[in-house]
Formats: sequence, C-alpha cells, structure tokens
Amino acid sequence: MKPPSFEFFDPRNLNQALSLLDQYGNEAKILAGGQSLMPLMNLRLVRPKVIIDINRLSELAYINPGRGGGLAIGSLTRQRLIERSALAQEQNPLLVEAIRLIGHFQIRNRGTIGGSLVHADPAAELPALAVLLNVEFVLRHLNGERVVQAKHFFQSYMTTAIEPAELLTEIRFPPWYPRRGWAIQEISRRVGDFAVAGVATVLFADGHNACQDARIALFGVSATPVRIERAEAVLKGTHLDSRTLAEAARVASEVLEPDSDIHASSEYRREVAGVLTRRALEAALQRLRGANDA
Repeated sequence: MKPPSFEFFDPRNLNQALSLLDQYGNEAKILAGGQSLMPLMNLRLVRPKVIIDINRLSELAYINPGRGGGLAIGSLTRQRLIERSALAQEQNPLLVEAIRLIGHFQIRNRGTIGGSLVHADPAAELPALAVLLNVEFVLRHLNGERVVQAKHFFQSYMTTAIEPAELLTEIRFPPWYPRRGWAIQEISRRVGDFAVAGVATVLFADGHNACQDARIALFGVSATPVRIERAEAVLKGTHLDSRTLAEAARVASEVLEPDSDIHASSEYRREVAGVLTRRALEAALQRLRGANDA
C-alpha cells in the first residue's frame, strides 16, 4: 500500500524544524530513520497531514561525554554509530549490547536512538533501558526546553510525554560505574523481531557479593517498560547467590499481568519473563564477580 497524501518539509536547521512543529502541531509527524513511521503510513494506521524530515539536522547527531560523566547522545544519532562507538562501549556497555538486539544491522544503519524512544513500542529494547537507567530526555520547543525523566516519559502504548510542538533533541545517560554487573536478555519469534518478552538488569554489590542496589526492567509484557521494584527489594541488602536470584525472578513473574495477543498468551509471557529474569540476573552476577576480581 501507499501512504495517504501529505505535505513535506525539509528544514535545514533546528529552529526551522521547531517553527514547523509550532505551526502544525498534531498534524505533523517527524521523519528521522523512518523505520517505524513509513510502515504505519503505508498501512494507513497513521495519516499525518505534514511530514517534517529532520535528517539534515546534523547538530542532533553526536555522542559526547555527559556532564559529570555518562553520555549525551543526540536524538538523530544512528543506532549503528552508537553500536560501533568506543566512547559508548566504555561509558555504557549495556547500551551497546541493547542496540545490538535491535532488528538487523541494515535497520540500525538508518534507525535513530531518538526515533526508537519516541516511537515507544513496549517491546523495544531502548525504552526499557531508559527506564532501567533513569535516563533524561531533553525536549525542545520554539521558546525553550524541558527535561523529562524516563519514568515520566513513557505513558502508555506508543504514547509519550512529548507535546505536539516539542522535539526530542538529546538523551542523557547517567555515569556508568565499572564495578557493576549487567545483562539484557529477550526472546522473540525470529532473530531481529520485537521481543515477546525481555529483561534488562543492573546489580551493584560490594566485594563480598552483598547487594547494595538492584534494578530490573521488563519489556514486552505491559503497555510500557516496567521496573519490578518488588523483585529489586528481594535482592537489596542480601547476599547474591543462585537461591536469591531465583526468588527475585519468581517475584518478577508473579507480579506481572501481561496481555495476550497473536504472538503469545498472558501465561506464556509471565513464565518467560520469570525465566529470562533469572538468566539475566545470573549473567549480571557473573559480570559483577569479574569486575570485583579485576
């Protein structure tokens, strides 16, 4: 199928793009990588009257050290560039690992980090990572900007806190401390598909494996990525061993109420989420032990 007719704009700088958004608001859609927007338009699931192509906005394509550590990544940065970035690997290896799970490299060559986050598919990896790591989003409009935390950014299925006249310009990742364990795991029907269920986790512990902090975020199991705080509480302050990890995974599975769809039943998603959580926690603990031994 072909998309319905629309008016096309090709701004040369950020101010032009923001002016167009201010003028057209809800009638406009942003075109970055186009990996999600174009199929939706071809299927007539979205019918924007205006397309604003931001691919000429080179000022939004960068990977820089963040203030006080971490990373500041422009929203137009291609996923493949982040995947191959030495700075990203050094400052946030979990981000690089998550990006490698997105589609295929041809998809990542065009797909942008901002596009994936704004699209907000609950089965996607990057929104879950943003919730897990307390990422901040810089939203620009014609008269200024505001910063929104990830826990407030994702509101429902493919729905975010972005206002019609706003554009996501930067994603800010917090500092990455080397003595931590991390992992991301998912299951999909085919390699490159969106996840039926997935989990990302980070563990902080002392040299005796006493857990100081734990974070677990699941995706593909709700309308948004979700932190499983009850499972995190099982781990905090305890000695990390296989029994404790298994109990946290059991709690994670127990508290979920996923929907059924054509890909999987609610019961299947709940069971898989528990298994993946246990496996991810075990992998994170292995990395943590390696970091503490280094």
